[in-house]
Amino acid sequence: MDQRKAKKQIICIGGGGFSTKENLLLENYILRQSGKKKPKVCFVPTASGDAEWYLRMLNSAFKKLDCVPSHLALFKPPVGSLEKYLLCNDVIYVGGGNTRNLLALWELWGLDKIMKKAYQKGILLCGPSAGSICWFEEGVTDSWTSPLMPLKCLGFLKGSNCPHYDSEKDRRPSYHRMIAQKKIKPGHAADDGVAIHYIDGKIARFISSRPQARAYKVGLQKGKVVEESIVPDYLGES
Repeated sequence: MDQRKAKKQIICIGGGGFSTKENLLLENYILRQSGKKKPKVCFVPTASGDAEWYLRMLNSAFKKLDCVPSHLALFKPPVGSLEKYLLCNDVIYVGGGNTRNLLALWELWGLDKIMKKAYQKGILLCGPSAGSICWFEEGVTDSWTSPLMPLKCLGFLKGSNCPHYDSEKDRRPSYHRMIAQKKIKPGHAADDGVAIHYIDGKIARFISSRPQARAYKVGLQKGKVVEESIVPDYLGES
């Protein structure tokens, strides 16, 4: 058996990625981890309601990369089996947006189970914001009209996740408050441009497309929230 393909990988991005037009450092890193010379990448923009602008940005960005891009739009689904459509890829890139809607639609279409099969098969899963939160047991989301709230997610990865830690002022205090009140499990947060690379459910590496961005481990010690800042490997120097 090809051990590379059997390896279960998820790369969780705090925010940004190709949609910011800043750089494609994270996308290049993701493609390299697939182990393929020209990987097949399927973009899943469910959380944005399959927004056309997101698809245009995908096409603009990924044509610059050595890969074969496609997308899965649930509002205009492909003919035939969704499972076959997804499981033939090397990378599944989930876009940002409304995580609550994403999870509801995935359950309705059976994509939650298909994503689990993809993960177990060794297809690399990744994405920013909603595309990061969705893989964890829990995440911090603005999917409601009310303030930031905890959300139960797919549970492929243990603990909780909070994206946009530096770009949205309410993220850090809300995450701290939820953990202190035990409304959400301890976990990891990430600034925009930072990604956490998990292999077989464990953190393998912290990486960044921005030199000053950071990741954070946030937990409880003796009833108090403790935050540890983590300096990721800046990909611009590699």
